[in-house]
Amino acid sequence: MDGIEVPKYFLCPISLQIMKDPVTATTGITYDRESIEQWLLTCKNTSCPVTQQPLPPESDLAPNHTLRRLIQSWCTENASLGVDRIPTPKPSLDKSHFFKLIKQLQQPGSNIKALQELDFLAAKNKRNRTFMVETGVPKALLSFIVNCFEEISVQGLAEALRVLVFIRIPLAEAKIFLQEYNDQIIKSLIWVLGCEFKPQVMVKSHAVLALKTMIQAASSGLLERLEPPFFEMITGVLKQTTTVSQQGMNAALHALLIACPWGRNRLMMVESGAVSALIDLELGSPEKRTTELILGILFHLCCCADGRAEFLSHKGGLAVVTKRIMKVSPTADDRAVFILSLISKFVATNSVLEEMVEVGTVTKLCMMLQVDSTAPYLKEKATGILRSHTDEWRKFPCIDKTFHKVY
Repeated sequence: MDGIEVPKYFLCPISLQIMKDPVTATTGITYDRESIEQWLLTCKNTSCPVTQQPLPPESDLAPNHTLRRLIQSWCTENASLGVDRIPTPKPSLDKSHFFKLIKQLQQPGSNIKALQELDFLAAKNKRNRTFMVETGVPKALLSFIVNCFEEISVQGLAEALRVLVFIRIPLAEAKIFLQEYNDQIIKSLIWVLGCEFKPQVMVKSHAVLALKTMIQAASSGLLERLEPPFFEMITGVLKQTTTVSQQGMNAALHALLIACPWGRNRLMMVESGAVSALIDLELGSPEKRTTELILGILFHLCCCADGRAEFLSHKGGLAVVTKRIMKVSPTADDRAVFILSLISKFVATNSVLEEMVEVGTVTKLCMMLQVDSTAPYLKEKATGILRSHTDEWRKFPCIDKTFHKVY
């Protein structure tokens, strides 16, 4: 094609290549379908690349048949010069195709093939994923996972979970599904976490992400009825960090945090070894959001006596919570100080007070009082901790000079 002048209106404004499937956006600008769909999929603030006018991800893209025929005609005329002919694009899929796939998904002889096609279509573009949600594919996939659990079959689970993560389970649909199936989907996803897959990380990460969504949608009644296997399996995920992705790890933590307000759940978490697993995970210096989730859960677990006992039995508990203060975020500061407040109030033995001096807790609390950016309520909480044990801490020769200046 060297030396051939291509009409400018044949070129996509994004790719600057000859358009194979020209479509016109609501702003009146024509693009190649693949390019504009990718643009809408990957750009956070979607706008028309040419006009900069708002262009929502779900915007209609009308096929420009006239322009396509002109391009095809021009390519045919210049074929002898090395120009490739542009084939007529296949018609876009409509909702009826996805209704058909849902029916196939419910039939043992065709369900795997249907899952594979759904997997391919979900990855292809956002338009397909929107149709999937609108036609009830999430519910059909959740039903498929429950059936796999009941039949103890893992065939097709990887594809079903991958599609669910692609299209994201709408919260409203998750709530309806839980009303119909009660806790069966939660039990099913917990079962998936105990199965062996290849690749392990991807499947289990997708299972945890789906589980988090279902826990977010669960009623308080259902959350009160969670059973020990739920907490044991999630804690197992926290202990074996190589079995899930970072996103999956945060989803597991989020699921635990949602279940924390109920005392019964906190006791089951403690019994499952969650306190030790959380501290070990935090000692690995994870990303900010992970730390915030860990400290949030530890705060809830330290609200009960068994949780505080487990926290103090770990040699790194007080040290890592102290270290995170003023190092991560205001949210992390809040949870860390409240954890220390609970320890100070309920289990401040001589050995605990000595450890708080040794790991720098007293010094860090004093520093918080001297920093202007510390929230007033946190300064008040830190002051309360320091005042409650002033006499004991003054006895330690290694106490920081800052403490004596403040008190």
